[in-house]
Amino acid sequence: MDKIISLDNVLWKRDGEEILKGINWEVNSGEHWAILGLNGSGKTSLLNIVTGYNYPTSGKVSVLGTEFGKASLPEMRRKIGFVSNALGKFQQTMSRETAKNIVLSGKFASFGIYEEITSEDERQAGNILKELRIEYISDKRYAVLSQGEQRRVLLGRALMSTPELLILDEPCAGLDVLAREDVLSVTESVAQDKLPLLYVTHHIEEITDVITHVLLIRDGTIVAKGRKQTVLTSEILSKAYKIPVKLHWESGRPWMSVERTHKESRWMK
Repeated sequence: MDKIISLDNVLWKRDGEEILKGINWEVNSGEHWAILGLNGSGKTSLLNIVTGYNYPTSGKVSVLGTEFGKASLPEMRRKIGFVSNALGKFQQTMSRETAKNIVLSGKFASFGIYEEITSEDERQAGNILKELRIEYISDKRYAVLSQGEQRRVLLGRALMSTPELLILDEPCAGLDVLAREDVLSVTESVAQDKLPLLYVTHHIEEITDVITHVLLIRDGTIVAKGRKQTVLTSEILSKAYKIPVKLHWESGRPWMSVERTHKESRWMK
């Protein structure tokens, strides 16, 4: 499949207010995208469109060959692996489960094992735990794991269904530097297996070598989109973040600092 995501002039309103407007965006096979923007810029709303939990007010959407309005969205969702802090609402249930059981539950899109597990399922879960370098916590309860280990377990759960698209929504939020770099490292190894990736964040230093493209959102509209070397400039980022910033590259990753100047107010407009 060459075209993974296609949004054509998408508008989405909530309570009469335009949250997303004029969204034109394509993700093609072999591309890994970072989605950047301030809190409230529309990143989550965009994800909800892509995953079919929000239906566009107008415009056309196609994800993984499913054209909205012409095919089953629940069937499409089963092809998407999703990791988000929103999964924290299942914390109480997950806390009682082992890391391996949580990974296994990804096959059934559940939290907890309620269906028969086959020997092939066990083998696949074991391989995923090994790939994510967490086989040593296989039999430990989720509640006793570090935050970094928990994020990797949730990533493993998302991979268990053999998805055709992987979405990571701020997977490093709240992590210390060591845990963040560990999660970024395993994310790179997963994406290098050609699984299309959407990586949502507002910290550009989390954009590693594996990310090929960047989508920048401000106030529900697209500021810039394209290859990361083209989109990630001081001027473009300043417009997206509404404050003067300076960008530099180090070890193949972008880093940003704020420039406090008398011209700052013009970016707020």
